[in-house]
Amino acid sequence: MDGRFAEVIVDVAHSDVDKIFDYSCGEEVAAGMRVVVPFGNRTETGFVMRVKESTDCPPEKLRKIYRVEDDLPAINPECLLLAQKISARYRCPMALSLRLFLPAEMRTGKVDKTYREYIRLAAELPSVNPRAAAQLACIQYLEEHGETPAAELRKRFPSAVSALKKSGALVIEKKRIMRRPYEDVAGGEEEHILTPAQERAVATVKETPKTVTLLHGVTGSGKTEVYLTLIAAALKEGKTALFLVPEISLTPQMFSKLRGRFRRRVAILHSGLSAGERFDEWERLRTGEARIAVGARSAVFAPVEDIGLIVIDEEHDGSYSSETSPRYNTFDIAYLRAKYNGCKLVLGSATPSVETYRRAKEGEFELISMPDRINARPMPKVELVDMRREVRRGNATPFSLSLREKLKTCLEKGNQAIIFLNRRGYSQTVMCRDCGHVVKCESCDVALTYHSEEDCLKCHYCGARYKPLSACPACGGTHIHYMGTGTQRVAGELKKLYPAARILRMDLDTTSGKEGHYKILKQFAERSADILVGTQMVAKGHDFPAVTLVGILDADMSLHFPDYRSGERTFQLITQVAGRSGRAGAEGEVVLQTYDPENYILRFAAKYDYEGFFEHEISMRAATMFPPFVKVVRVMVTGEDEKETVGALRSVYEKLRKIYAAHEEEFLFFNRMHAPIKRIQNKFRYQVLMRMTPQGPLKEVYAAAMEEKYKNVLVYVEENPSNLS
Repeated sequence: MDGRFAEVIVDVAHSDVDKIFDYSCGEEVAAGMRVVVPFGNRTETGFVMRVKESTDCPPEKLRKIYRVEDDLPAINPECLLLAQKISARYRCPMALSLRLFLPAEMRTGKVDKTYREYIRLAAELPSVNPRAAAQLACIQYLEEHGETPAAELRKRFPSAVSALKKSGALVIEKKRIMRRPYEDVAGGEEEHILTPAQERAVATVKETPKTVTLLHGVTGSGKTEVYLTLIAAALKEGKTALFLVPEISLTPQMFSKLRGRFRRRVAILHSGLSAGERFDEWERLRTGEARIAVGARSAVFAPVEDIGLIVIDEEHDGSYSSETSPRYNTFDIAYLRAKYNGCKLVLGSATPSVETYRRAKEGEFELISMPDRINARPMPKVELVDMRREVRRGNATPFSLSLREKLKTCLEKGNQAIIFLNRRGYSQTVMCRDCGHVVKCESCDVALTYHSEEDCLKCHYCGARYKPLSACPACGGTHIHYMGTGTQRVAGELKKLYPAARILRMDLDTTSGKEGHYKILKQFAERSADILVGTQMVAKGHDFPAVTLVGILDADMSLHFPDYRSGERTFQLITQVAGRSGRAGAEGEVVLQTYDPENYILRFAAKYDYEGFFEHEISMRAATMFPPFVKVVRVMVTGEDEKETVGALRSVYEKLRKIYAAHEEEFLFFNRMHAPIKRIQNKFRYQVLMRMTPQGPLKEVYAAAMEEKYKNVLVYVEENPSNLS
């Protein structure tokens, strides 16, 4: 059958309808557009994958597209192809894959374009009564100020505007207003003169034949300036750029630098924006008005074309792995886009992931080292403090004597300090001293944390709140003990020790709401506070010139998580947070408090010895057969009904066991069990855990695990998951 036909994927994320449907269409339809189509006995939105001149669909079954939703195709040709690869790679419905490329509000229709009325003078003015003073004043105002918002003009000259409009003296037009986030972010930054090390880095990225370059530079070595210079070169060639950062908290700071250099050509994409802002920034990128997309993980799907450079800053960060379907790794998507566009992908970090650094050392990636800070400023001195001695001395506070003395000196000199503790709240656990019962969330298999400001117990997995206990729910005992220390308690203790100090807290509780991170960081940057207490949010990428002291509390806490990456994560966190100190003139200091001062990870971190850490860690991974030498694959089975969940687990396990039996030589480990945290948000969690060689049957595992859909149970596959709990 000849004519014009569209191949459409209906926007329903279900395997039963995960296929192409043909519809007849008019000339206005193009690939990448969203269309409204009849589907069964209802109406659905769909994505046009391709337009063709003929179809094998029988005429009686062929239906017509109702309408087109976009003037410009919402998804460009590169992103259409990428969506297909994501769907195939992660075995998810095409609709789910295509949704990654659109602001969620576009799909739900919950976002509107904003328009505003403007008034200007007509080309030919009619005569105005010389006694109409208000009308003459209004005309004079428009002559001096030009086109003016209608609301503003009506407020100034209420009666005159109405009269002048009737006489034909005014032209009123509606104009689209683009909502712009972070309008108060400073700009005006000029290009810097590069240091020799930065010049070499820029030249190497441009000249290497390799797609991927790892920029391994210590904190404060000037990696950002290398990124900005490379972006400028891409724009000069008429191309676009993607700049990815791991945390929303980092985005405004990087956005400020980019906007200062590139003005309105920068757009920001992240989940902290309002629906309208997110849509408008996306549209600016899609139309080409903005040429640089900056944002967290999801910005890798920005609708830019002809990309000239992709940057992934702090590439080691676990937040670059998606924990919702499709469970993609940002590097994999960025690499596909770099290959498609023939551009360079630059990874930057002071503490690269073990896997990435190994690939660079073995020559797969280009490796650039920047081992020195700008202007040869020294790295801050790290003092390891044995907290066991502090306890023996009778010090029951979270702060060692050394940290207290250094904090006092820091404040007296008018400098700033950062206190890092990777644990929010007031107390970590609430325990009954009579029977040992630890109070847990009713919906999650995790201990509750006490928050004194809100006077409640809170679950950090589902957000549930509970009243503080007066008696133990298990034995009725009244000896309730609040154990451990969180950021909230640390901030309170500091206030007692230094009453005059202005203290800010930065954790998940204080940064909720729009621009939560930005407001706190802005206050601290403007010297409105002396001490910033925070979780890992304070460790990444921030540049505060007045910070001369960093205190790291419970440095060894993350060493003991049941995860093969726990040592690597601890090294990265300590190195990153230590790097916040001494970034300007004054020399920086770091006090690293620990109950395990002999630990090799802490020793390497205290000396900023990444090479030593890497050699030790890679040899340990090789001996124990963990990534990058093998793949850790987890099939997670989760559901609200435990019996149904276990039933689905058995079914999945039996299918996987057949693959294991056929490829036993490729497996180092294969077993089923409940997840370390057995229940989260009222969902039971079971897993099949595998370790297999790089040549192992990964595709077969995906196919077997995702083959069957269970009514009330979700099954998904994770490769080298960033969080094994």
